[in-house]
Amino acid sequence: MGLLSFFKKIEPDKKKSPLLHTLYDGFFTFAFAPNSVTKGGVHIRDGMDLKRTMVHVVIAMQLCYLFGTYNIGHQHFVALGQYTGFVEAIHLKLAFGLIQMLPIFVVTHVVGLGIEFWYAAKKGHAIEEGFLVSGALIPLIMPPDIPLWILAISVAFAVWIGKEAFGGTGMNILNIALLARVFVFFAYPTTISGDEVWIAGLERNADDVFAASYGWFHTSFFDGIFSWFNLSTFGQTAQMAVVDGYSGATPLGIAAKAGWDGVLEQYSIGQMFWGTIPGSIGESCKPAILIGAAFLLVTGIASWRIMLSMLLGGLTMGLILNAWGANGFMEVPWLYQFYMGSFLFAMVFMATDPVTASSTNTGKWIYGFMIGFVGMIVRVLNPAYPEGWMLAILFMNVFAPLIDHYVLQANINRRLARAKVKSA
Repeated sequence: MGLLSFFKKIEPDKKKSPLLHTLYDGFFTFAFAPNSVTKGGVHIRDGMDLKRTMVHVVIAMQLCYLFGTYNIGHQHFVALGQYTGFVEAIHLKLAFGLIQMLPIFVVTHVVGLGIEFWYAAKKGHAIEEGFLVSGALIPLIMPPDIPLWILAISVAFAVWIGKEAFGGTGMNILNIALLARVFVFFAYPTTISGDEVWIAGLERNADDVFAASYGWFHTSFFDGIFSWFNLSTFGQTAQMAVVDGYSGATPLGIAAKAGWDGVLEQYSIGQMFWGTIPGSIGESCKPAILIGAAFLLVTGIASWRIMLSMLLGGLTMGLILNAWGANGFMEVPWLYQFYMGSFLFAMVFMATDPVTASSTNTGKWIYGFMIGFVGMIVRVLNPAYPEGWMLAILFMNVFAPLIDHYVLQANINRRLARAKVKSA
């Protein structure tokens, strides 16, 4: 109670300092509210507010963050032909991943929350909590080597145009994190496609080959610490060139060109399942995603109907494509379509967004199934971009209100029909 009283005493005046009061209110409600739960025979839910709901989703992503950060470093050293075992030079890989990940995380939140704070102060209301999840998702769906200025522009576009223009949290019709990614995809396509973007810390040298490129944090800060403990350092691989024949291609990129056989020539099924492959930061490790899914389902935060129906939609289209088999990508076994790319991540963390998804139970089945069905079509048949869940989810975001409208209208019509029969 002493800490609570202290924070109440230092509360800024709302009229004199609206922005400062907005910042204070955001921290205060995050730390202290709600302090009670509803109980009794007529109550079926506790007092969890929107902040707590969002925090649960962020907690579910933490294994993706941990593995993704480490995998950034692992893929960097694999490209150099050094420390290719997954647990080799753990300190170097984790340090490299942190140096790469932290600026992405910080820029995302400074830009996104900065815009949210400004709007909250202007409107005179409390900070809206929706960016807690969007801010955690955006770094996980970006390439590890994305230029920070492009990231900042994409986050600003998503928050301004996709959210605040519609009225703020709970009013947006499109998933904010995916809107940031789709902005990068269309405005800066070479930043999010191809083979080079998935491996961080490589630059062309004077000999026109890609080589390791480190900064002060690598060679001075961390190398100083590692040298003290007689561990391997970044300086030992500085300016080392990428090994011959290494491309950095993702399994999806290979499948689009060489089919399933081409994928297996470079990656094993185990690598694709455990996630030791190039790709977006948070999408690769399937066990981490599935553990997050289990957490969201047990806590009741995410809809199991959307997850299951999306899985069924992807399976259905995968079987159709296998039967068609007009090219190598179509012949990828339907099960292994789920191992490659971001299907599971999109299913767990993107499609289940309660704001942009269908709200009715029947609508959730239709919504999820169509994401899986359409997304598989885009992934396999789109020649420009061998992935489909970003576009499929945004497409179905637009149709979610229409789906709910017809579901509700059908329920109304059925009840009216029953009422007419009884009155007759």
